[in-house]
Amino acid sequence: MRKLALFMCAVLIAAPAFAKMKVFVSIAPQKYFVEQIAKDKADVFVLVPAGSSPHSYEPKPKQMTELAQSSIYFSISDPSEQAWLKKIAGVNKNLKIVATDKGIKKRQMAEHHHHDEDEGEEEHGHEHHDHDDHDDHEGMADPHIWLDPVLVMAQAKNIAAALSQADPMNKNFYAANLNGFMNNLRILDQQISRITQASKNKKFMVFHPSWGYFADRYKLTQVSVEIDGKSPKPAELAKLIDTAKKEKLKTIFAQPQFSKKEVETIAKETGAKVVMIDPLAPDWENSMLKTAKAIAGQ
Repeated sequence: MRKLALFMCAVLIAAPAFAKMKVFVSIAPQKYFVEQIAKDKADVFVLVPAGSSPHSYEPKPKQMTELAQSSIYFSISDPSEQAWLKKIAGVNKNLKIVATDKGIKKRQMAEHHHHDEDEGEEEHGHEHHDHDDHDDHEGMADPHIWLDPVLVMAQAKNIAAALSQADPMNKNFYAANLNGFMNNLRILDQQISRITQASKNKKFMVFHPSWGYFADRYKLTQVSVEIDGKSPKPAELAKLIDTAKKEKLKTIFAQPQFSKKEVETIAKETGAKVVMIDPLAPDWENSMLKTAKAIAGQ
């Protein structure tokens, strides 16, 4: 009986060592990043499901239950996260919330509203929110840092550090995986640079201005169909059509999280084609290459 009791104690003590960490991320690209480093040491859950916008999503009760059992939440610092994080902290006081954007200098949304545009189009490029607070936040920080491979390197370091702190026994494992992921990111950056440099047209039009960091990194200009986070009015839409004609844009980009109506109108009036690009694609690396080729017209 005493041996059995000792055996059961040993099993109970050892059990947590074999249990996977349960971690949450806000969006699917973050899951890709965490999995490159954690591999089979963690189960990664995504808060915002495919096809939904982080700017308007509300966590479901089932997700709150999962969060109550999780070790780490990797935040992306989207403004809408602030409301979630308060709820999340309330269900799990032991949950470590890790800001993956730590150390990253954010671009301001307002800085890129009027690249070569008419004075009447200076409002282009505002971040979209389903809440009304965006009207008071000209110059707000752009949260789309996962769309620049160089900035993802910084995010990866923050992820690896948090995993190592939560699971120090596997610190070397995480460090080795981080090193491999960093090499992949350098290669991806070089590939995208070659693709975009070969493109004659350095301007692209997209409904929602998610691609500011991508544009900055590769010396491109993003033109947003959204104006002040809202669909353009008829006069504004006419100016966008003129811009697309003037710049001879052959492709107008839509995103699955937003309506294609205005994008399709511009394409119809200019003879351009509509191409879908997804800033929240779970297959992040392939999606980045696909987007670079689409913008370059390949």
